[in-house]
Amino acid sequence: MKPTTISHLRRLKASGQKFATITAYDFSFAKLFADEGIGVMLVGDSLGMTVQGHDSTLPVSVEDIAYHTQAVRRGAPHCLLLADLPFMTYATAEQAFASASVVMRAGANMVKIEGGRWLADTVRMLTERAVPVCGHLGLTPQSVNIFGGYKVQGRNEAAAQTLLDDALALEAAGAQLLVLECVPVELAKRVTDALSIPVIGIGAGNVTDGQILVMHDAFGITGGHIPKFAKNFLHSAGDMRAAVRQYITDVESGAYPGEEHSFH
Repeated sequence: MKPTTISHLRRLKASGQKFATITAYDFSFAKLFADEGIGVMLVGDSLGMTVQGHDSTLPVSVEDIAYHTQAVRRGAPHCLLLADLPFMTYATAEQAFASASVVMRAGANMVKIEGGRWLADTVRMLTERAVPVCGHLGLTPQSVNIFGGYKVQGRNEAAAQTLLDDALALEAAGAQLLVLECVPVELAKRVTDALSIPVIGIGAGNVTDGQILVMHDAFGITGGHIPKFAKNFLHSAGDMRAAVRQYITDVESGAYPGEEHSFH
């Protein structure tokens, strides 16, 4: 199987072809996802909630991410594997270098960090040191205590312009991917059209270049609150492999996310 690369995702964006990505935390599911055609996976700090049972992502450590990254890499050796840098592990450049080195050695191809223009220097320094970076804007879960909960971001023009400016600054600094979480569809389109790098949405409508879902949401096994943007593909598909194939098909066709999964 040919490895998935950032160059491949850029070509998909240029051709207008959408792509599906998903979170993964272990060998077995990573292999299942790869077998069914998902070429991009994220070891997200969402594991703090989905795997460890915490009420936020904040308790997750770099060592936690590295452990799960090793397992996912074994299951999906050819995927483009992103790994989150957890809360307060990239507050300074030195922290970012140390954290990135751990997860890259564990098997990640790229690190994902949450934040806007204040991270531009960190993004630039990481990429200069051969660490590819995926930015994350909108609802950034590590900032839950600042936001006062998990709320849609960028709903007024000032906030939307700030987010767009942040996205452009991250791209200029060298970010090669961007995740947009819980923003209005109209803003997601503005950002996707403005950037030359691929934009992956979650709760950002079907206008982004790619989509990502937490795997537990895709299978309808989320504990507690179910996000508006989530869809249980297992419910209609009948088995997990068919659910993954349906997820890919619906993302590529633009059928998912639908209007019922979107914000305005």
